[in-house]
Amino acid sequence: MSVHSYLFVPGERPERFSKALDSGAERIILDLEDAVAPAAKGTARAALAEWLQARGGPDMRILVRVNGVNTPWHADDMALAALPAVAGIMLPKSEERAALSAVRARLRPGQELHALVESVAGLVHLREIAGTPGLTRVAFGSVDFCGDAGIGGDDRELDAIRTQLVIESRYARLPAPVDGVALAIDDAAALEAEVLRARRFGFGAKLCIHPKQVALVQRGFLPSDQERAWAERVLAAVAADPHGAIAIDGKLVDKPVVDRARAISAAAVRP
Repeated sequence: MSVHSYLFVPGERPERFSKALDSGAERIILDLEDAVAPAAKGTARAALAEWLQARGGPDMRILVRVNGVNTPWHADDMALAALPAVAGIMLPKSEERAALSAVRARLRPGQELHALVESVAGLVHLREIAGTPGLTRVAFGSVDFCGDAGIGGDDRELDAIRTQLVIESRYARLPAPVDGVALAIDDAAALEAEVLRARRFGFGAKLCIHPKQVALVQRGFLPSDQERAWAERVLAAVAADPHGAIAIDGKLVDKPVVDRARAISAAAVRP
């Protein structure tokens, strides 16, 4: 199943953990990094460990965002990866392959590893990051990236960055990357526009900061009715005349067009 939505949950709010699982998000990210103040790191980790132990067996929806490798909390956070309920780890401030490889070495086979690229250094080293053996996916920490780069907006100002993330993920044969969060929780139109932009650029998912964003994000990454209708017409025309020259809507249908139509047709049914 394609994963389109990743929902952050503050690691110091255990009353929200189960609610997040009920949100419909394909992945929830129990966050011990930015969502938890330094003085509360230990308490949050202990509460998270207790909740994870109570869950028992594995749950592919549960990721933990640990603190970065250069922080005093990283080693203790990584101990949570040994708990059966943890499906994977998200590493913030991913800037070099060595750090990701060290995290990968502590994970079980089948556990996921997501690299959150949110700094200029991470972007500069993106090819080696994406090429880390065992990496699951690259995600874009757009808010922190803008702060680190001194960029004053996250729209057209980040076009070149988003393109690079998509290209390097593709080059490394990873799934399409995960776009950054939408900060406007109650603005459905703005979120729809962000998801549409992410799809156009080649992203395959988006980070969410509130459960109400999840359903809209999931719908937005699925083909529209118009795209499905177009794909059906292309595939029907190819089936009727597999060796002839075919045009749909005045445009020649060649192999890349047929491949795109097949990909759209294979997408999950809109919820």
